[in-house]
Amino acid sequence: MNTLDAFATHLVENQPEPFATDSLYRRDPALCEAVAREGAAWAEPALIAYGAAMASEGLDLGVDANRFRPQLRTHDRYGHRVDEVEYHPSYHRLMTLGVEHGVHAFAWREPRPGAHVARAVLSYLHHQAEQGTSCPLTMSYAAYPVLAKADGIDPQWLNKARAAHYDPHNRPMADKAGVTFGMGMTEKQGGSDVRSNSTRATETADGSYTLIGHKWFMSAPMSDAFLVLAQAPGGLTCFLLPRWRPDGSANALRIMRLKDKLGNWSNASSEVEFCNAFAQRIGDEGRGVATILEMVALTRLECLIGSAAEMRMALSQAVHHARQRQAFGQLLIDQPLIRNVLADLALESEAAMVLAMRVARAVDGGGRDPREAALARLATAVGKYWVCKRAPAFVNEAQECLGGAGYVEEAMLARLYREAPLNSIWEGCGNIQCLDVLRTLRREPEARAELLDELNRVAGQNAALDDEAAALAALLSQPDALEPIARALVERIAMALQAATLLRARSPLAAAFCASRLGGGRRQAFGTLDQGFDWDAIAIRLP
Repeated sequence: MNTLDAFATHLVENQPEPFATDSLYRRDPALCEAVAREGAAWAEPALIAYGAAMASEGLDLGVDANRFRPQLRTHDRYGHRVDEVEYHPSYHRLMTLGVEHGVHAFAWREPRPGAHVARAVLSYLHHQAEQGTSCPLTMSYAAYPVLAKADGIDPQWLNKARAAHYDPHNRPMADKAGVTFGMGMTEKQGGSDVRSNSTRATETADGSYTLIGHKWFMSAPMSDAFLVLAQAPGGLTCFLLPRWRPDGSANALRIMRLKDKLGNWSNASSEVEFCNAFAQRIGDEGRGVATILEMVALTRLECLIGSAAEMRMALSQAVHHARQRQAFGQLLIDQPLIRNVLADLALESEAAMVLAMRVARAVDGGGRDPREAALARLATAVGKYWVCKRAPAFVNEAQECLGGAGYVEEAMLARLYREAPLNSIWEGCGNIQCLDVLRTLRREPEARAELLDELNRVAGQNAALDDEAAALAALLSQPDALEPIARALVERIAMALQAATLLRARSPLAAAFCASRLGGGRRQAFGTLDQGFDWDAIAIRLP
């Protein structure tokens, strides 16, 4: 025997091939069905194209965009203040793909029924490949309707906000073909309590304002402009704060440092100071929260979409591994206990996705149908709370399917696990969402009515859901007494909405979802489905 052969101990066998797919859209039958069901079938060519782009390019770009984190450069070599964040080229390529395909503006470029559903799908596909770049793309999408209602804002902001051109250079808006937007609300002393913000706004002779203060969290600080909240003489007010003043000089926006975050590494999140920064008022003084809430409603929807996307990709990674890895003489996917885990994850993933797309349709139809608008106001917070809460445990369970291989940085699941808690924190933590649900139920009886109608549209199709709908109707008749149990209530509403949407979709997973989540059937861990679950029906939906 050759001496070298005697020490060849690293023969690679029983290892899966690297994860690859030709499309993140076509290989997802439940998503394709949701597109048709929720009114966006006309946009399918764009969705097919982006699903292919994220599979062929986006997945690989996401690796380097997160490996090489953004770096803050406050000054140039000569001592001039520059306040620039430098990103890896993979980040810019992901942003280019997202902007060109309309992740940030599809609904504003194509103002027709179903456009917000189509944009939600684009975001769902993008987020599966890379999560950090979803932040500036989403904030740009969400800022648009707020700016569209503002008086005295240069219309070029809107024209360039929906442009299919990404320009990463730090220069005035007038010199760019496309722009992106960020948002700054949180301050050190207040967190979610934005009414305690201390940043001060002073009006100048020309009607603009100067801002002095800070923001404790401001993501995507290289955006071209930001919607921020500050205290004006008339109270908390919303402002547009650009990186450059109209005269072409740099605005007094100082990036103090970048946050050293648990995850979301490709996306820079920063602490900033405003040192007499130029800003323009959006909406009336004292109406800042009401003004910016339209943006927040859309970014909350994005948190729901993003968590559903993370679930889908985590499931894809787990199924890919289980189909190729053997243990104890069998492929993992042929073993009953692994099948139970994967089936349970598949139920959760599809339920999260169909709820996200149903809420996107409610947002889409809100301007035409007051019932859809009422459902959107309620269901956005419900979905944001529940799906974002489920994502961390879901991703961890998917990691377990890979064992130790799922815990190393070379596996995508390690990044997904770091990402998973974020959407439940951004745009208001869990208690904020639950309080918003209660507030909507108290103030808007039409939202309660539309929720119950949504459940009753599938009445008679599943006894467990019928019982849950009746129980919720009784609970919701006393909204003033629900705050102590708000989390349990919102959880129940979420699962009932998911069940109703799956039934309306005629999903082969609907019966198993209802049996395992409603009527006392739910258990604490994934992989605890009853023995009679239909593996064959679930297997056809797996990635």
